[in-house]
Amino acid sequence: MDVIESKIDTSSEEYRKNYESMEALVSDLKEQLRIAREERSEKAKARIAAQGKLPTLKKLELLLDRNTPFLELAPLAARGMYDGKVHAAGLIAGIGVVEGREVLVCVGDPTIKGGAVYPMGVKKNLRLQTICMENRLPMINLLDSAGAFLPLQSEIFPDVDDGGRIFYNQAIISKMGIPQITAVMGLCTAGGAYVPAMSEEVVHVKGTGAIFLGGPPLVKAATGEEVTADQLGGAEVHCIESGVSDHFAEDDAHAISIVRKIVKNLPKNEKARLSVRKPVPPLYDPKELYGVVSRELRTPYDVRELIARLVDGSEFLEFKELYGPTLVTGFAYIHGYPVGILGNNGILFSNSSLKATQFIQLCDRRKIPLLFLQNINGYIVGREYERLGITKDGHKMVNAVSTATVPKFTVIVGASFGAGNYGMCGRAYSPRFLWMWPNAQIGVMGGEQAADVLVTLKNDQNAKAGLPPMTQEEVDFIRQPIIDAARKEGDAYYSTSNIWDDGILDPAQTRDVLGLAISASLNAPIRDDVLGYGIFRM
Repeated sequence: MDVIESKIDTSSEEYRKNYESMEALVSDLKEQLRIAREERSEKAKARIAAQGKLPTLKKLELLLDRNTPFLELAPLAARGMYDGKVHAAGLIAGIGVVEGREVLVCVGDPTIKGGAVYPMGVKKNLRLQTICMENRLPMINLLDSAGAFLPLQSEIFPDVDDGGRIFYNQAIISKMGIPQITAVMGLCTAGGAYVPAMSEEVVHVKGTGAIFLGGPPLVKAATGEEVTADQLGGAEVHCIESGVSDHFAEDDAHAISIVRKIVKNLPKNEKARLSVRKPVPPLYDPKELYGVVSRELRTPYDVRELIARLVDGSEFLEFKELYGPTLVTGFAYIHGYPVGILGNNGILFSNSSLKATQFIQLCDRRKIPLLFLQNINGYIVGREYERLGITKDGHKMVNAVSTATVPKFTVIVGASFGAGNYGMCGRAYSPRFLWMWPNAQIGVMGGEQAADVLVTLKNDQNAKAGLPPMTQEEVDFIRQPIIDAARKEGDAYYSTSNIWDDGILDPAQTRDVLGLAISASLNAPIRDDVLGYGIFRM
């Protein structure tokens, strides 16, 4: 492969300004992550300590193998929602290593609203189950949940992607032969009772863990019977009498040690094999990405400069370099794993769309994972381009992205607007994982373009009605709210709060995150039914 020769002048004023801008964004990101991880009320912390429970982060520390990486997922979910204190949607989750095996871990946080489940907590759970199924990762739940947050029950209970879907997915996961292991460390009330009941193995903590469809207040209201939580659904009840739980634990630490033994006892899983090679670092420091990425989305830069700081040895075998130059495609390695990379160098034309289609099919046939680096304002528009077939050529690219069976990974490194989001494997196109950089923006179109479209439409309506064009004051009255709303709703934090992505990344950590994600994806086999035809030129 060829080594990418960087043309970035790291001593230039432009580089320095870009670097400082991104550094400030990353600094703010780290603070937001710290708040989500650590900001809990003293009252809540004292309550779980008095109950003899371990803090959430301590549970995670005891569960995971020492000195192994943990890829946290959706750490800023529900940021700014509800009262602003439902951090991480009430649970810490991610991919880690337990007894040498990659697993998906979900740890309920009882210091957030007593572990009550909010609508975004449901959405996060469903996203985690999707990751579990797509990547065939054993799922470990350390459960402590007070059940649904009742004031918002209409947003949690009835619809196809509400709380009931969690248990539906558990049944499907079980049918797929993927292990589900639950440790009951607190209350598992109402629907929450089904999580352990539908798991393969259940560890139950004495004294604090309790499983029941209706808690003591409901039992008293319904039957008049007075009973404690432990009498109703404690470890003795479910380990000795009902058989709901399988392992009796004295405390949280004991439960976690049992979970580790269960994972160690799981049948060995053979991972999918790729043509890997020994990993080597890039020739250029990944932190130089801070200065490479333009501080203004409208200012272009060469995506090859990003690739040079992400891939092994900064080596890249470019595919169709001279054809469709607004899309860069080619082969590289990340942490020793082969990848086919598609990166935007401008809007998508017919030739770049056809180039993408051929390249995606090529990677799919060769079982090479795909990495999309999104910085895209969309497909070209205009009479001449429609005449030349941009709609059908864009459709071919979208079709190839949709039907590719190899693992796909997406990083939104800048703009993600309109159908360009689709063609470059946005969330709706099922990448195994999707992340954003803190400078990224997402939407149907940029705020200024959206405002201009609406102004044009209004002036067209005026003309048809025989009215004069709008005054500048009227234009500003229409434009500014649209621009402000687009900036707010297109912001990376708005996206990650709504779980449109799996997290916001420090650009300098992107290479390592991709390495962990590719490794996790290989727990699932790469399908053999990739294409019923050979590669062809269109």
